[in-house]
Parts: sequence; C-alpha cells; structure tokens
Amino acid sequence: MNSEIKTGLIFGLIIASGLGVVGVIFSSLDQEVQSSTTFTDVNSLSEIDKSGFKKAPKLVGIANYLNTAPEELSKEIEGKVVLYDIWTYSCINCIRTLPYITAWDDKYSEQGLLIVGIHSPEFEFEKDPENVKMAIEKHGINYPVVLDNDMETWKAFENRYWPRKYIADHEGYIRYDHIGEGSYQETEKVIQKLLEERSIALGIQMTSDSNLVDIDEFEHSLFRTPELYFGYKFAQNRNQLGSEEGFQPGKTISYSEPESVDLHKFYPVGDWKNYDDSMELISETGTIKLLYNAKEVNIVTENSAELEILLDGKPLPLEYSGKDIVDNNLIYVTDPGLYNIINSDTSSTHFIEIKVKGEGFQIFTFTFG
Repeated sequence: MNSEIKTGLIFGLIIASGLGVVGVIFSSLDQEVQSSTTFTDVNSLSEIDKSGFKKAPKLVGIANYLNTAPEELSKEIEGKVVLYDIWTYSCINCIRTLPYITAWDDKYSEQGLLIVGIHSPEFEFEKDPENVKMAIEKHGINYPVVLDNDMETWKAFENRYWPRKYIADHEGYIRYDHIGEGSYQETEKVIQKLLEERSIALGIQMTSDSNLVDIDEFEHSLFRTPELYFGYKFAQNRNQLGSEEGFQPGKTISYSEPESVDLHKFYPVGDWKNYDDSMELISETGTIKLLYNAKEVNIVTENSAELEILLDGKPLPLEYSGKDIVDNNLIYVTDPGLYNIINSDTSSTHFIEIKVKGEGFQIFTFTFG
C-alpha cells in the first residue's frame, strides 16, 4: 500500500466505531433488513374473530413454477397452513434463513404445512429459471418455488423487503408477518399453533411435538459497513462510490488509483462500464479497493473470472478466508450469484483489494455480516 492508503487505513481504524453507527443507519435504508415481526396472538385456540385479518393474495404474474405446477399448487394451498417466503437467491439475508425453512418443510409438511417460495429477483440474472434451479438444488429446497420475475406477487403482498415471511392459516388469513432474519423459534411456535388450530377445525388427529428446530443462528456485527451497490440506479442517494470519476451511466470509465480511501466506500481501478445494477470490467484486469468494518464480506457477481484477495496489503490469511476461497487467496467465480470472500469470528476494520482477471466480469454488490 502507498503512504496515502496507509494513512486512510489508520484513520479508518480510529473512526470505525463512530462511523459504524452511521453504517447501521444507512443499513436501515436497504431493502434487506435484519428483523421485524407482526403477528396475532395464537396462544388461545378459542374462537377467533378474523374480520380484521387480510387474506393472502393470489400468486399472480408467475413466470415459472419449480417443484410444482400451477394447478397442483392451487390445490395444495387449499386448507393448508401456508408459509409464503419472499426471497431471492443472491440475497445473503435470504440464504441465512433457508436452513430453518427447509427444516420446517421436512418436519411439518405431513402435518398440514405448505411452504411456497416466492422468488422475487433483485437482479436480471436472477430471472433465469436455470439459475434459480441451481440455487434450490444447492440449498436443498424441495417445496414449491414460483418465479415472480415481474414482481407482481411482491406487489400483491404490498411487500418492500427481502426476505419476508407471511404465514396464512388454513382458511387463508395472514396471521404472521416477519421481515428479515431471526425470530426462528417464535416463527416455528406460530406454525405449531396454526397447525393445531387447523387439526381441531378439520377434526384431524395430529401428533404433537413441541420441540423446536435447533440450528445455530448467524450473529450479526452491530457496527458494520452497509450494503454497497455498484449499479448507478441501485446506488442512487447513497454516497458509496469513492472514486473521483463517480458514476457515469452507460459509459466505460477508466478509474484511477485512489490517493486515499474512506471507510464504507469502494474504489474500482481499471476500465469499467457503468450499468444501472452493476459494473462490468472492460479491461483484461482490474482492481476493487475497499475499507470496511465487518466480520463477513460477500460479493454478488456474474461471468467468469479469477479473483485474488489481499487483506491489508497481504495475501488473505487463513483465519479470514471465506467459504468460497478455494486456492490460497484465490477465488474462481463462474455461476452468477453470491460468493463469500471474508469470514472471521469477530468484526474489525480492514483494507481489502480484489485483483480481477477476466474481461466481462460483472459485480453487483458487496454485502456484510
């Protein structure tokens, strides 16, 4: 690192805790949120007045059906307790919820629970059914997944967040609403109560099991860098690109080496084309520089490339190596989606450099944990 970048790193370490507060504020503006819940009291199985509840809307504008078919899904929904999971496969917040959702599917599907994954894409490549198929196979998803490519079902639910879970009772009334990660035990207890409610209403014998799925929950860093968008449209009203050349919609820009780096900002180096949702490397090689605060760093990319990861000017140490690092400090990106490049036990501030080999490589976001 040159002296200016070293100075920036030292300054960043000093102010990390203070600016971390600002990072949390900015994080709250993102469409991916950590946790928020609305639910009705289901502790009592006495007669419930449902006149004030909304019914779950119909699934509309669906481009593809995976693990099901339109008529089959309509019949399955009738009389079931339905958990509608609005997600998209490159969203790290969504991915962290999937072990719980697939476990609930295994545990409760024969008792009357139906899980419907509503895949509402954030990026264009997430509309491709083949990409979504690879994702559901990777995460062991056997329940129905519908591709809401035009966000029509998203709008029908009046949703604004990834991920979001709605649970409808056997009569179709939405009884539970949770935004983001977390509250897994609470969510499962609601599933159990609504299944019990259903069994009583339909006169069905049900084996009672009050035990809850036991999976270690991801612990977020309190102060962390907010999600950083490489697309000029997605980054609108966010001061995240540190390079003096800035965003220039539709143009290929030769981004120069930064004289200094600021915390929570990224700096591309080389020739990059500006798209509304991403940047594409036009030169054969390029670099991305970032001063961040977190314990986990992920990138969302498309097109093949070799990435060399340097941390604080040195090859990536093993104790910081992400789950997708396969060869020392190298990572090979191929399929479009999310890749974990930094994974550590504690949150701290570091200067990261990603050296890219691969013309045509596209990067959409940095996300942090």
